[in-house]
Amino acid sequence: MSTVTTQPAGRPAGQPAVAGVGPAPGSRRTPIVLAVLAAVAIVVFAVLGPGGQATFRISQDNDAWQVPNLVLPAKAFGVAIAVVCTALAVLAYRQMRANGRIAKWVTLTYAPVFVVGLLVWIVGGTTTQNITLVGLFTGAMLITTPLVFGSLSGVLCERSGVVNIAIEGQLLAGAFTAALVASITHNAFAGLFAAAAAGVAVSALLAVFSIKYVVNQIIVGVVLNVLVSGLTGFLFEKIMKTSVNGATIYNQPAQLPALPIPLLSEIPVIGPMLFRQSIIGYLMLVLVAAIWFGLFRTRWGLRIRAVGEHPKAADTVGINVNRTRVRNVLAGGAVAGIGGAYFTLVAVSSFSKDMTGGLGFIALAALIFGRWNPIGAALAALLFGVAGNLQSILSLAGTPIDGQFLAMLPYALTILAVSGFVGRSRAPAADGQPYVKG
Repeated sequence: MSTVTTQPAGRPAGQPAVAGVGPAPGSRRTPIVLAVLAAVAIVVFAVLGPGGQATFRISQDNDAWQVPNLVLPAKAFGVAIAVVCTALAVLAYRQMRANGRIAKWVTLTYAPVFVVGLLVWIVGGTTTQNITLVGLFTGAMLITTPLVFGSLSGVLCERSGVVNIAIEGQLLAGAFTAALVASITHNAFAGLFAAAAAGVAVSALLAVFSIKYVVNQIIVGVVLNVLVSGLTGFLFEKIMKTSVNGATIYNQPAQLPALPIPLLSEIPVIGPMLFRQSIIGYLMLVLVAAIWFGLFRTRWGLRIRAVGEHPKAADTVGINVNRTRVRNVLAGGAVAGIGGAYFTLVAVSSFSKDMTGGLGFIALAALIFGRWNPIGAALAALLFGVAGNLQSILSLAGTPIDGQFLAMLPYALTILAVSGFVGRSRAPAADGQPYVKG
């Protein structure tokens, strides 16, 4: 069967049983949020904006193609951003009054405009007033890459109806196993495969308890995170700290080399960011496209979304609900395990206790911000990565803005997203609900 015709309870007649993404923005809170942000732009960017210039370096000294620096007058640019934000807020209000909904392009335009204005305001207030965009985005990939793998794991699980709180544990298990196996075998690819297996092992526990024994999925996920943290910490102390002739031989993993793509890697900003990656970085790009295509353009994806939206309806047309969920949870674990391997095989050269630093929970936020869509989740992960790296760069650039303020921005944006800023953010209808046949 390639379609599911049973109408889920409470869904308006005529609306498809399985939707690829949420409806167009129509929250009445959205004009209020836009108006508040426009007021912030007027006061902060235009009235109190710095009087200097914000300089963004686009090329590095060793790039084959040199692009001149982008220099913007911070004050004048802040005024322009405030005008645009105000105009979009007024337009959103008028559209809501006239049609009861806001065109999607309005909110999709508003968000990057405001973020660019914020970035110019921040950079214009630094002592150096010079930020390298290449360094900003390439450094952000160290955070973004495991976040994307974690959010993709969440997409696979939650689209089939299983809440995956255990992403943090899957990432950590992958990081530990990759380091240990790569150190023993002196082969980074062996560590990569072992990391995927470790993620599957954690997911198997999640599947057994939450699907077979119908234990609360959130509780199981939290317990697994604590279990993996304790287990990897114990094994780190007992195995990885063991030294032979002063060297910790079990915590010196082989590294995956960067594989720059000729010509593409020389494109300013985008080239170093996307085309000077290790095999894990390229796999990330492939998985985002493949999972999106699979979920929204194939029969496999239709079945998964049917299971996540209305499992009883899916069961009536012959789809094995729990088997589908188990497969997706295991696949999600493999994806998260590979993301964990990035920590020890690419980003750093050794494992340390709890080195994932809560990125699994940030991946959950990216998943929600991206509205359970692989591409949306990847873009949200990029936002979190840029914000995290921006905090580090600006702390060295002498900005007067407190670093903790910059660190909390992605989470504030996530709250705005789930409260209606970018439209109704709705999880799959059966997400977190166990299915018992009969």
